Amino acid sequence: MALLKKTLDRILYVIVTILFAALVVIVVWQVFSRQVLNDPSTWTEEGARITFVWLGLFAAALVFGERGHVAVEFLVRKLPDNSERAVATFVQVVILAFAVIVFIYGGYRASQNAWNQELSALPFTMGQMYLALPISGVLIAFYSIYYIIGMALKLEEAYGDHSDEDVEVALDPETAEAARAESELVDPVTPRSPDTSKEA
Repeated sequence: MALLKKTLDRILYVIVTILFAALVVIVVWQVFSRQVLNDPSTWTEEGARITFVWLGLFAAALVFGERGHVAVEFLVRKLPDNSERAVATFVQVVILAFAVIVFIYGGYRASQNAWNQELSALPFTMGQMYLALPISGVLIAFYSIYYIIGMALKLEEAYGDHSDEDVEVALDPETAEAARAESELVDPVTPRSPDTSKEA
């Protein structure tokens, strides 16, 4: 399952990179055709909208799979290991339920209802654009199940492998002072030249 996750990560990374590059090209062409050529392109607005929707949802799934999303871990990390895993597992179950109900089921219904709503400038429909919702929901659900199983088998940390060094520095004044002194040794501050104006 770990190999499947790594493969999926790589595929998603390539897709997100392509979508981001396409979005940049579309927006640049839209501005160029409007401001320089004085002949606004008719398809760029819809193209940018579709690309942005797919990019945002696929990137969200990728970030979730890499555990790069925002998470408040301060209090949970103070709990014993088993309690920390229990809380993290509960969070993953809630995310899994949200992905299934809202993204997969809700996204499929939205796509189905808008399948015949054609776009004015592109040969696509609104329903095809909404397909990004159930697809990204499946991806998020897969990652959530992966982490639930990994935490149950103690193959995955509750909240990743993030270090607590930053928290310790913030809470311990002596540690913060030592870190500050070390940074000054690496990059010493240039002393200011004495003010000779008063002597004159």
